[in-house]
Amino acid sequence: MKRRDFLSTIGAAALIPPALSAAQKTPGATVLYDGRAIALDRISPDPAKGDALWISKTDLPRINDFELKPQGACRADVCIPITAAMMRGAYFNLSAFARRVGQRVIADSAARVWSFGEIPVVRGAFLESRLAPDVSIPDRKGRNVRLSQFRGKKVLLVTWASW
Repeated sequence: MKRRDFLSTIGAAALIPPALSAAQKTPGATVLYDGRAIALDRISPDPAKGDALWISKTDLPRINDFELKPQGACRADVCIPITAAMMRGAYFNLSAFARRVGQRVIADSAARVWSFGEIPVVRGAFLESRLAPDVSIPDRKGRNVRLSQFRGKKVLLVTWASW
């Protein structure tokens, strides 16, 4: 190909409207979870709900460490049953899963960014029972005192760190 023909071809490609070239690409998204920003190459659009996030099933472990198994979405010893409506081919409705587990979601579908809060079922049993974990700290005289020694009493625990 001659240089002149090449340059005219490249010039013609530059005239293609951006909307056409964007329509041919599969859109991506960014998910914010647990202090991380996870870039997704592909998501599936949901014409019924513009704010629903349908991700590739293979991306789920990268986002929140859950894995799809026959018994549901599982992470360590926690398995959440999922419905057939939450899956569509190779895609999984992460927004519906978040609603199911009581996770807070903020979505900006125009900017293609979804932010997910903590998952209540995996954040620790002490939050559910309202019992603080047992800690041991030195008192002013240097003796170790355990929080469990004050069980049933009101305690104000003040800590400080130099960093």
